[in-house]
Amino acid sequence: MTAATVTAPLGRKGKVQPLAALRQTGTMAWRSLVSVKHNPLELVDYSVTPIMFVFLFTYVFGGQMAGTPQAYLQYALSGIIVQNTLFMSMYTAMSLNTDLTKGVFDRLRSLPIARSAPLFGRIAADLAKQLWAMLLMLGLGAALGFRITGGLGGFLGATLMLMIFAAAVAWTAVLIGMLAGDVEKVQVFAFVLIFPLTFTSSAFVRVDTMPGWLQAWVNVNPVTHLSDAFRGLLLGGEVAGPVLWSLVWAAGIAAVFIPLAMRSYRSRA
Repeated sequence: MTAATVTAPLGRKGKVQPLAALRQTGTMAWRSLVSVKHNPLELVDYSVTPIMFVFLFTYVFGGQMAGTPQAYLQYALSGIIVQNTLFMSMYTAMSLNTDLTKGVFDRLRSLPIARSAPLFGRIAADLAKQLWAMLLMLGLGAALGFRITGGLGGFLGATLMLMIFAAAVAWTAVLIGMLAGDVEKVQVFAFVLIFPLTFTSSAFVRVDTMPGWLQAWVNVNPVTHLSDAFRGLLLGGEVAGPVLWSLVWAAGIAAVFIPLAMRSYRSRA
């Protein structure tokens, strides 16, 4: 019994050609996306958990923080989405770590495909899932009273900026997934790092309500810049500073972690 093997187009030095590598990346991304169909529990992370966060923050903290749940939702929904985006970036690390420990990448490496295709495909698929979660949370927020007052341009700008930042943070997740010994260590790292970053920011409360010594950190926290930029774009107003700083942080994170992640990836994959 024989099976036909499809060989990817190779360049003069035996490397996969760019267009072929792009198609292979798309195939790997689709592989990650259809895994939701075969593992419905992933819907809990990408759908149920975001919905739970919106309801809990709105109706548990809303009356205390802003007088009414709807008033607090108008301020806090942007921060809730930013927090969810950062937490979901760690799913990249967990999925990657699982594929490495189970030998999935060893099997993929034996195929005539670009070595980077499984990695870039994983990141692309996770960004698509993050986009779905963001839209789901905005839709639920609209049903609960949230209103986008920044217009279509503000919505598109906020979406693009959030995806750019998520793509940069994904490389930190790649490095964590490569270095962590198991999925449990990835989860511990995610909680230890992301919880302090999100709660010591303007995501859920105004900076001027915090102690002066804490404000010094909050004002330079990248989550503050991202939350302010995302909120400002959705609601309208002057956002040049927060948007600029968010993009600077994204560029800095990418510049540091892409080389480190790729070096670790090449050594393991």
